[in-house]
Formats: sequence, C-alpha cells, structure tokens
Amino acid sequence: MKLHSTPTQQYQTITAYERDSVEINAITYTHSLIVLPETKPQQWSATSFEHLNNADFAQIEATEPDVVILGTGNKQRFVRPRLTAALAAKRIGVECMDNQAACRTYNILMAEGRKVALALIMEAA
Repeated sequence: MKLHSTPTQQYQTITAYERDSVEINAITYTHSLIVLPETKPQQWSATSFEHLNNADFAQIEATEPDVVILGTGNKQRFVRPRLTAALAAKRIGVECMDNQAACRTYNILMAEGRKVALALIMEAA
C-alpha cells in the first residue's frame, strides 16, 4: 500500500508497506528493524515473534524512546510482560500491533513530534 507524502521528509517516514517489506523514504527493507524519526533505520536482532528475548528489547531501550510501537508481523500478538519490564521501569510505553497498523501509527506519532521507536519484526516467508 502506498501512503500519501507529508511535510516530514527530513524524518524517517514510512512511505509504503507490504506483507514482507517496508519502505522508508523510498528505500525498501525486508529485515527486522528499528526506526526512529531522526536517525537512519537500524537492523534489529529480532527474527521472529516466537524468539523475542531480553536482548531484542535492550536494543530498543538503547534508543531511549518515549513510546515503542512494536510491529509483531502479519498479525497482532502481545509480548510477555517480562520482556518489556525494563522499558516499563523507565516509563516507556509499548504498544503491540500488526506491522501495517504499526507503520501507520508510527507515521502519525512521528508527525506529531513524539520520540517514537518503531520496532518491526519482518518474518521470513
């Protein structure tokens, strides 16, 4: 699905998404990644929802966001609270949703000037 452009081109904006990829500022990514408004997307160690671990969430925590939008793949799933405990202790909210909803939500929060991190799990086909 193609999205409409916005006046946020200096930021990392989701410009399109498919079941197995995401496009950020017209560059396509097919691996799991963490996206923040003002820094280049970084590869994320998460390879699947089932294998999420504390190290995956430590990588998100290191970006120091105010809120995390967790794209859990092609369907919405919820992580175990023990995995997000370190984020919760720092008062960093975590919202879980499927990747498409996560991309839309990230763009909205980013456009509002929020310090949001989008963590997308891109599962192998």
